[in-house]
Amino acid sequence: MSRDRRLSWMMIAPALLLVTVLFFAPLVRVLMISVTEPTPGLGNYALLFTSASIQRTLLTTLRICVFTTAITLVLAYAVAYVLTHARPAAQRLMLLGVLLPLWMSVLVRAFAWVTLLRREGLLNKGLMSLGLIDHPLALMWNETGVTIGMVHYMLPLGILPLWSAMRGIDGRVLAAARGLGAGRVQTFGRVFLPLSLPGVIGAGLLVFIFSLGFFITPAILGGGKTIMVAEYIDTQIQESLRWGVGTMIATTLIATIFLLMFVLGRIVDLRTLFGAK
Repeated sequence: MSRDRRLSWMMIAPALLLVTVLFFAPLVRVLMISVTEPTPGLGNYALLFTSASIQRTLLTTLRICVFTTAITLVLAYAVAYVLTHARPAAQRLMLLGVLLPLWMSVLVRAFAWVTLLRREGLLNKGLMSLGLIDHPLALMWNETGVTIGMVHYMLPLGILPLWSAMRGIDGRVLAAARGLGAGRVQTFGRVFLPLSLPGVIGAGLLVFIFSLGFFITPAILGGGKTIMVAEYIDTQIQESLRWGVGTMIATTLIATIFLLMFVLGRIVDLRTLFGAK
């Protein structure tokens, strides 16, 4: 090993040690608890196939994550497309609007949606005053409210990777398509959209991964009636004291996220996706 290589390893050794102690060691501990509590074995993992409550929670989580990802991608793609073709001054203002929610506490945003979506909230009052509805809409304590809150949180995480991917599309390709007689719709559908698909896939997986472990927004907007997997884990550990079940679900969730991250890395260059290349 060369001197420069040894020096490089010495420089990153403290960071590697920190990651090992603070990240991988707790993960190993969680895995060990999942196969030792209350008795050694894979009995906790068998509950994934036999427990109705766990299966219902997993299906609810999957359904909400799929809807959240789909809605976020549609909205994020439109914003990223406009952002890509906007003038520099407009781009700066739009980016400020995209980044501003990231600087706000997720708790503050969740309670803001409570103010808007509850039965006596601003949205229902506005719709009733306009005569569009006779009775308040049920927009909270259900999957609708949870999805709305999660889409709002996920939009910047969808817009930024898509914008990064769209910026990488060579404008000369689009100009060549138009020069060959393609209209704006044809140019978008047959040139721009296919070239942006890696960004769509990457942003979709990224949003889905973040959605899987959401806790605060579903807990507040779901009101205990719509329970996702993170809240279920908290209930098993904090209230039911079923450490084996809670850590089993946590381990399953972590393994799923690692698998999705591996798939994401195989589909797109992560450095390109986040604008580092």
